[in-house]
Amino acid sequence: MPISAPVAAVVAGLHVPEEPVTSVVAVLGAILGAVLFLPMLSKRIEENLEPFFLAMGIVGVVTLYATGLLSPEGLRELALKALETPLFIHGVPIGITQVVLIAGYIFYRYHERITGGIRGLMERLGLPAFIFVIVLILGMTSSIISVIVAAVIFAEVMASLPVPRAKKIELTVIAAFALGMGAALTPVGEPLATIAVAKLRGPPYHAGPLFLLKHIGPYIVPGVIALSVLAALRARGARLEKPAAEAAAEEEYTETTRTVVMRAVRVFIFVAALELLGTSFTPLVEWYFVKIPPHVLYWVNMISAVVDNATLTAAEIGPHMTLAQIKSALISLVISGGMLIPGNIPNIVAAGRLRITSKEWARIGVPLGIALLLIYYLVLMAQGIH
Repeated sequence: MPISAPVAAVVAGLHVPEEPVTSVVAVLGAILGAVLFLPMLSKRIEENLEPFFLAMGIVGVVTLYATGLLSPEGLRELALKALETPLFIHGVPIGITQVVLIAGYIFYRYHERITGGIRGLMERLGLPAFIFVIVLILGMTSSIISVIVAAVIFAEVMASLPVPRAKKIELTVIAAFALGMGAALTPVGEPLATIAVAKLRGPPYHAGPLFLLKHIGPYIVPGVIALSVLAALRARGARLEKPAAEAAAEEEYTETTRTVVMRAVRVFIFVAALELLGTSFTPLVEWYFVKIPPHVLYWVNMISAVVDNATLTAAEIGPHMTLAQIKSALISLVISGGMLIPGNIPNIVAAGRLRITSKEWARIGVPLGIALLLIYYLVLMAQGIH
């Protein structure tokens, strides 16, 4: 028996039959496999991740349309939504694209002043303490200032630090988990939280703005703190041989107005592509995912590393679920989103700014995500939730 209302009810113009359609399953399964593995197997795809995801999203949507699952009206609405999502937040015309563009230009225009301030603060605090503070503050405030703003600030801070590339990537991935987890505490933080609260607004939960903070906050807040500590500990191995000022003078700054604009364009394409992919995978979610027992679904939700976790939240979360099931599903979705670049906004922003490849992200994100999932699973089991 499904654990939530049909997904089609929340995706306008999409009509999913009760029984799986073999041809649709085959195509969508192939697309899912492609977006999971090809970026790590092909350097060419890895270097052109945004157009690749866009192409896969278009193939998925065309498949739904050609098989009659998506109506012409639904196709038009989805195309408009894919164009709007990167540009709007809750109907306000300031989305991830504009934030990335504006912040990128500010950092480009005032690069020396900002970089000098960041490195000066780092020298006073020491790298480990600096990393702990910045990850903790942005992780705990990402649900207030939105994960988009928090991610852009963190990416620029990391770009300014004179640490080796390998260490910079490691710290960035750890921090992205913290930002993504913290953003789930209020509806302002990210779409997952917005949809979860909307789905639970009626009886019996009557969820308000602080519902998630109250019920998953006791799990998420310690996780953000622990990740901040982990990032600080890992930063201890990245001490500079030269003072930050000397390192800054020797480091070549390669940003231009063109790279700033192109990064915003790539983010726009990526977010639009994820909107199309999220809708494309909706039949798979309804046919298979929502019928999985909650304790198994906790692990299956690792697929949110590439499938929009807002789509999975819309499918899985419902007022008929117990509070324990809601906690379990949301925690697994939030954590899993940090494992691969497409899984969450901080990943996309940071990877684009720091030119982190899919393989580089997965090498750190996958084992860290599995470790976090296991720890939380044991905690939930100890509380009798699983």
